[in-house]
Amino acid sequence: MRFLITAGPTREPLDPVRYLSNRSSGKMGYAIAAAALAEGHEVTLISGPVALSAPSGAQRVHVTTGDEMFAATSAHFPLCDVFVMCAAVCDYRPAQYVSQKMKKRPRFSLELEPTRDILASLTSQPHDCFVVGFAAETEALVANAQRKLIEKNCDLLVANDVSRADLGMDADENELLIFSKNDAPKKLSRQKKTELARALLKIILEVREKCLTKKS
Repeated sequence: MRFLITAGPTREPLDPVRYLSNRSSGKMGYAIAAAALAEGHEVTLISGPVALSAPSGAQRVHVTTGDEMFAATSAHFPLCDVFVMCAAVCDYRPAQYVSQKMKKRPRFSLELEPTRDILASLTSQPHDCFVVGFAAETEALVANAQRKLIEKNCDLLVANDVSRADLGMDADENELLIFSKNDAPKKLSRQKKTELARALLKIILEVREKCLTKKS
């Protein structure tokens, strides 16, 4: 099958040397890409700026901003069988880009504007692929994940608690709670992200098969 996977952060420039971004190492998305490749699937990996090498065999597309990630993802989305939106896209960007480096001052205000919701934008149109979204939460994980599952029209929603310093963002380990529309949540206990990726891939394929069986 053809997997489309996004990973890493995006960056929204303020001036030539400063930007807004999210804390994301890209490790989870890259691990999912490696797991899919190991099972013989084709992988297009759309990646924000990370210090990682692409898994052998993946077609990696480098992007920086949210608009660049949307453009790249939109181009590949109609062709994929499974879409995994693992990237931590920056939710806001400076309302105005300053072409010269801003000089240091005692205090200044920064006006922000929202960036495009890539996942919601793609799933709002008719599509045939199986969609997996991610939610990084610091509170009300279950309620927020269930809401996003419906609002963003996902087949699976993978949630994790990023309030802990030893798990999630930047860390090599994580634990996940996986939501679907028709089944009880599944928990993947704390383990290395490489192991989580293999377990998550198995769940993705199992739930996708159930969905296809119901449609046929």
